[in-house]
Amino acid sequence: MDDRLERVIRQQLRKAGRQFEEAKKAYTEGRGDREGSNVGAELYDLPTDDGRARIVCRRHAERRAVTVDAEGRPDCFESGHADCEGCAEDVRDGYVETW
Repeated sequence: MDDRLERVIRQQLRKAGRQFEEAKKAYTEGRGDREGSNVGAELYDLPTDDGRARIVCRRHAERRAVTVDAEGRPDCFESGHADCEGCAEDVRDGYVETW
């Protein structure tokens, strides 16, 4: 009984490890696709870090490296939220806080 239990546990751990690696790979590939579309950082003359704009998020009061679209919206932008709307306006006007 102990050998069977050990074998089942090993199989499940291997399966979980494979799923983790697949998820990690998908996440990395997804981030890579976004980095190529950061036209807003150059358009609005924002400082960049690894191709992403370095801004200070007004909503969460933290430094972030994000992609910015052509309309000046960071990828963390949430439509209708006052802080996010203000941040996008600041990016377009050139007054956004950067680091």
